[in-house]
Amino acid sequence: MYNFNYYTPTKVVFGKNTEDQCGGLVKEQGCKKVLIHYGSGSVRRSGLLDKVKASLDDAEVDYIELGGAVPNPRLSLVYEGIELAKKEGVDFILAVGGGSVIDSAKAIGYGVANEGDVWDFYDRKRQAAGCLPIGVVLTIAATGSEMSNSSVITKEEGWVKRGYSSDYGRPRFAIMNPELTMTLPDYQTACGCTDILMHTMERYFTNGGNMEITDSIAEGLMRTVIENARILVRDPKNYDARAEVMWAGSLSHNGLTGCGAVVGGDFASHALEHEIGGIYDVAHGAGLAAIWGSWARYVYKDCLPRFEKFAMNVMQVDPEGTADDVALRGIEAMEDFYREIKMPTSIHELGIDPGDDELKLMAHKCSIGCKGSKGSAKVLHEEDMYKIYKAAL
Repeated sequence: MYNFNYYTPTKVVFGKNTEDQCGGLVKEQGCKKVLIHYGSGSVRRSGLLDKVKASLDDAEVDYIELGGAVPNPRLSLVYEGIELAKKEGVDFILAVGGGSVIDSAKAIGYGVANEGDVWDFYDRKRQAAGCLPIGVVLTIAATGSEMSNSSVITKEEGWVKRGYSSDYGRPRFAIMNPELTMTLPDYQTACGCTDILMHTMERYFTNGGNMEITDSIAEGLMRTVIENARILVRDPKNYDARAEVMWAGSLSHNGLTGCGAVVGGDFASHALEHEIGGIYDVAHGAGLAAIWGSWARYVYKDCLPRFEKFAMNVMQVDPEGTADDVALRGIEAMEDFYREIKMPTSIHELGIDPGDDELKLMAHKCSIGCKGSKGSAKVLHEEDMYKIYKAAL
């Protein structure tokens, strides 16, 4: 077991109609003017944005709006938000949406609170010294950004997708009503479940320390997501299943499932997917599912005890046979689950067809973004990344 710090300052307000408390929660922050940040229209169509604004009006909180956040959120909109927030004297950002909106809000917050180009943080050139405070009204269970220190932004010039993590960006509060996720298309629900599982697996498949209680939490979380994802395929309006998945999403990425394990986790699958998402603009969860099996088969021998344990404790495969056999059956069982919820298990199934030059470019960009190497289950370098992309076709 390694020493660890566990820091989760976000206040969670969970359950039905909790979005009605938005105004009071914002007012508690003592802010003077709020930027409401949201996506491309669903919050308007559902009536959620009107409810949020009515709650702020009731609390006598002044606000302005910035919509337009998209999946794989764009740096250009971040720059627009920074300029608007500075001009209007914004001192609090309220993200109404899913992970893309929250990540965009965090980037805007960094840009307002720090001098210079906000992309420097995502490009690993310097560290933020602060962030505007952020609150969240969550509409998608997926990234866990509502409780995490992470943010991922795509720079249109060169289509570079990069993440940045800082505790300054952790939201002050997160309003989480599972009912708000019921309008999602089945595909987006499945993408969210995949992302939640991957955030847990990135911490689980490591060569480092471990704590039995942390492993048990991680394994239980993954079993819960798999079980309830299956329920949502049959019954998309099931509130209890939505609630289980939503809470799992937050716990999967707030640090809990990595306590005592190797610092930082593995996160090679995320790094590999970022290049696919950055260039081809695919849904993040789908990209993760498409690359995961090839990554797992490439690294499992270097992390065999963890893969064997995962196969038995999470995927509940037959423990008979060699450790190799059990581990491979666990990988196959996870891919079968992805297919069950209509997620891809290859790059071609994403609807894209990169050639060898594109695969090499993605591997090169991934290596640059990772400062040369990435991974804990197995440390990957550029050639390894290329081989995994090629196997994933």
